[in-house]
Amino acid sequence: MKFVDEAYIDISAGDGGAGCVSFRHEKYKEFGGPNGGDGGRGGHVFAVADANLNTLVDFRFSRRHDAKRGEHGMGSDMFGAAGDDITLKMPVGTIITDAETGEVLFELLNPGDVITIAKGGDGGFGNMRFKSAINRAPRQKTPGWPGEKKSLKLELKVLADVGLLGMPNAGKSTFITAISNARPRIADYPFTTLHPNLGVVRVGPEQSFVVADLPGLIEGASEGAGLGHLFLRHLTRTRLLLHIVDMAPFDEDVDTVAQAKAIVNELKKYDTDLYKKPRWLVLNKLDMVDSEKRAALVIDFVKRFKFKGPVFEISALTREGCESLVKEIYKHVKAQQVAEQMPEVIDPRFVNTPDA
Repeated sequence: MKFVDEAYIDISAGDGGAGCVSFRHEKYKEFGGPNGGDGGRGGHVFAVADANLNTLVDFRFSRRHDAKRGEHGMGSDMFGAAGDDITLKMPVGTIITDAETGEVLFELLNPGDVITIAKGGDGGFGNMRFKSAINRAPRQKTPGWPGEKKSLKLELKVLADVGLLGMPNAGKSTFITAISNARPRIADYPFTTLHPNLGVVRVGPEQSFVVADLPGLIEGASEGAGLGHLFLRHLTRTRLLLHIVDMAPFDEDVDTVAQAKAIVNELKKYDTDLYKKPRWLVLNKLDMVDSEKRAALVIDFVKRFKFKGPVFEISALTREGCESLVKEIYKHVKAQQVAEQMPEVIDPRFVNTPDA
């Protein structure tokens, strides 16, 4: 299935039905009177967060969505039936904004959330509504009210606790495969990841967190180079960023420190709030480094990179160091969740503002 995280749709709630002008005429009944019923309500347009969806691809090819109008009122005091509602299923994490003004209208953050994105118009009044002591044969009626019509932009931001950053071929997909149930495509060439992959990491009974693997970033990503900039929005809801660095690149002339700094600079250009998120440094592929040179290589990298946050040494391929990293990630995510529920309680051990 193609991953689509942005779509534009036009929606239209149903118009209300018109009221009816009618009078009672029955055999052997001396007195009649107005009996025109009201029109029916137009159909609403609802949006529901469906946990089984992870893309907006359905809305890329089906842009217009119209609810039914209400039926017109009828004689014999009969009201028109309400128009059928329509429900649009969207992935959890979808943001609905006004396509013309850019105003955020709704967010679907929890599975099963249901919101009304367009209200149907009320039905018009029939002439029985206008009967009075001085107007016993009213011929007035009102048309139905129009339903809401909107042009909307749908934007999907995946809900993950941890986001993976890094250059193409840094080992992000191998890492998420090693620690979670995700099975992204893995190959020995850049840009094998073409869309975000989500993986659930099980730490223990009822202990888990979600990791998002994004396409690799390259220098100039904030201006549109490469693929990673298209998906940086998916990191905005994460609680922790893992900056994964390839410590054994194929080209020995590659400056890994310069590449790591380029990633940080692109992050800062894209969104300063994203740049300020807690960020940990994960040095990967150390199984390919001579054990005698490993310690010196790590020390030199951290010193040149001038990183002040936590640093972890791992091999995603052999899973060396992954278990201890996962435990530390879970502690951090859990502490962040507690802090969000009780903002006044903040553990300083988990506050990290790296500056590279």
